[in-house]
Amino acid sequence: MLYREKTKVIKIGNKVIGGGNPIMIQSMTNTKTEDVTATVAQILELEKAGCDIIRCAVPTMEAAKALKDIKEEIHIPLVADIHFDYRLAMASVENGADKIRINPGNIGSPERIQAVVDCCREKNIPIRVGVNSGSLEKDLVAKYHGVTAEGIVESACQKVGMIEKFGYDNLVVSIKSSDVMMSIKAHELAAKKLPYPLHVGITESGTVYTGSIKSAVGLGCILYQGIGDTIRVSLTGDPVQEIYAAKTILKSLGLKKGGISVVSCPTCGRTQIDLISLASKVEEMVKNYDHLDIKVAVMGCVVNGPGEAKEADLGIAGGIGEGLLIKKGEILRKVPEEELLNALKYELDHWK
Repeated sequence: MLYREKTKVIKIGNKVIGGGNPIMIQSMTNTKTEDVTATVAQILELEKAGCDIIRCAVPTMEAAKALKDIKEEIHIPLVADIHFDYRLAMASVENGADKIRINPGNIGSPERIQAVVDCCREKNIPIRVGVNSGSLEKDLVAKYHGVTAEGIVESACQKVGMIEKFGYDNLVVSIKSSDVMMSIKAHELAAKKLPYPLHVGITESGTVYTGSIKSAVGLGCILYQGIGDTIRVSLTGDPVQEIYAAKTILKSLGLKKGGISVVSCPTCGRTQIDLISLASKVEEMVKNYDHLDIKVAVMGCVVNGPGEAKEADLGIAGGIGEGLLIKKGEILRKVPEEELLNALKYELDHWK
């Protein structure tokens, strides 16, 4: 069952999620939101990489007011991330936020929650209800004898219920944990209980290396079950790397089209060219060809190289200080090792 086909359709700025719409990639700026110039520059880089929706921290009123100027310079929906102060949520909506992210449990009294809901209702702005395992309520920790998937989901259902009582259902839900297996189970439970789009991610997953692996495992398991409407790969590093990782996860699951897929062999004692360096350079180069939906193979020797390269749309099969350039199964020519990268680039630039 594809749960994402059954979720409520929600409009976020110029994007639509839920109800079987394409899965959107999110990221979050790590600049000071008050610094409009730096924040805009980072968002534009993220847009270029393929980010669909961007979230900005709003810890101060100055940051909330900065959203208006930021919005004028970017082209994707902006989500305001709010904690503790309900007035910041309202100010963010007034300054053009396309969605707000709150945890109703730390916003304050029911009256304050209703004030935020009424403000969002007036402008038809969706609210993302966010629950994190690191801030699970003490009574739920006690009830389930620790932090558990069941406790996280119960907390999310309670928070959603708070907002539904005010007659508002323009909602997105996120339930996050840094524990991969807990995250998988929590999303399985939430998908059965909540009709709203789910934003999926393994929170605080780590550095680019470890975080990408943990996110690939966790998000892969969740998305494969038909769960999830938006995703974020949370990494300690340049947020642009989050986008590349997220795109690779979606493409590997057949959930995203476009862009070049690179396959390369692990190398062995038969390899006679510097394949490791070449494959890395090819992977970096093809990031600029999102308009092409093709497969490129970078292979090191005669065992599997020619076969794999012929299976790809474009490929290299390494020899002794040279390689065969193969396009759509046909050998184009032999190319000296030092010219292989430029030869590939030429073919991509003139792809038909």
